[in-house]
Formats: sequence, C-alpha cells, structure tokens
Amino acid sequence: MALTTRTFGPLSCQIYDQLPAETKPQIIAVVSHGFGAPGDDLVPLGPEILRQNAALADKVQFVFPAAPLSLIEMGIPGGRAWWMLDVAALNEAIATGKIRDQRGQTPDGLLEAGQQYRAMLDALLQETGVPLSQCVLAGFSQGSMVSTEVALQLPEPPAALAIWSGTLLCEERWGVLADQSARFPVQQSHGTQDPILPFDGAIWLKEMLEQRDYAVDFTEFVGPHTIPQPALDKFGSLLADLTSSL
Repeated sequence: MALTTRTFGPLSCQIYDQLPAETKPQIIAVVSHGFGAPGDDLVPLGPEILRQNAALADKVQFVFPAAPLSLIEMGIPGGRAWWMLDVAALNEAIATGKIRDQRGQTPDGLLEAGQQYRAMLDALLQETGVPLSQCVLAGFSQGSMVSTEVALQLPEPPAALAIWSGTLLCEERWGVLADQSARFPVQQSHGTQDPILPFDGAIWLKEMLEQRDYAVDFTEFVGPHTIPQPALDKFGSLLADLTSSL
C-alpha cells in the first residue's frame, strides 16, 4: 500500500497512490472524512477503487486530509472534526426522530474549516502542478459539507464534487455561491433511513443545485448514514471518465 503522510497548508494528509516514481497524477481525488472519525478513516477507499478500476492505478492520486479539530476532550481519542457539533442536540433529534432542518444555519466553524481546506488544496495543487480542473472534491457527512463549501467558491470549477450523506446548510449563502460559480458535475448519495442527516436534507441540497443547472447524479439507497457500494462504483466510473477525457 503506497501510503504516505504529508502536511499541506494547515492540514495533515494521508496520500495513497500506485503511481510510478516521478509520475504526475492526471486526477487528484481529495476525500474528506466525517465528524468523529480519525483522519485516515476513508483511506481504504483508495485501494478499493483502484482494485475495481485497475486502469486508474497510474493516473489517480487520493488525498485524505485530517480535519483540523481534535475531539480528545470529548472522549473520542483520535477523532477529528471540521467544526464542533452540539452532540446532545443531535442525540435528541435521533432519539425523537425529529428532522434536523439546517437550511438556515451556518454552523460555527464552517467558514474557518473551509478556509483551512482551501489553504490545504492550494498548497497541494501548487506542489503537484495539477490544475483545479483535474481535481475532484469528495467527502462523507461533515466532510462532504466542507467540500461543498469550498467547491462552490473556487476560482475555477473542480472536475467534480461527490457528496456522500451530506445535507443543505446555509441555503442563502450556498445559493449565491452556486449562482456565481462555473458549473461542475455532482455525484450525491443518501440513505432513506439516515437518522443523523435525514434524507430530506439531501433532497433539498440536490434541488438547490439542480435549480441552478448543476448536473446531479443522485443515488438513493435504503440504508443509514454510510457510503453505499453503488456510490463508490459510480465514483470509480467518474474517475475513469475524467482520465479518459484528458
């Protein structure tokens, strides 16, 4: 497993690839974990996708940034967060089945997390020489939200955005950013039985983007807060399509 640890800007990153020495990747996939997970939580997705898409092995590099905040004081050793959550309120919503409508909220720390992510991305692309147009932003849960926040305000569009079990935040802000951004393809997946970020929130996000002429490939699945195999299959196909067009 060709895994290395590097720091880009303010964030520590795990880098996985099977590229020959001194080979520049055609596509960089930046994959961000969710709240409470360790920084290397999604690293196994890299080898899994390459096993299923062998032709990508000498073309794609996966970068897995660790979120900036430690959760050790919350009793989660090794856990990281892009911004802090009100865990008590989340647990109450799960217990009562109350839908968490976050469309009007800009969570404390979201904008700062976006700035740190952007600094990491800028440093990564400066070193590799890969343009934004050959960079895919992807993430799970909170990681998908910070990826969306960044993707919508980049100076040029990324190759694509993948949102796994995300939701619509700060609707007015994201709507303005989406209006101003050049369009890029979006993959999105969400479980109909997700107790943490309800399915309705994913639909609201999908509709917000589609109303602004973003092409959203949406995967609905019967299941909880997770990344389903069909979404990973589509992600692998996306990477294959992007490399074949270069």
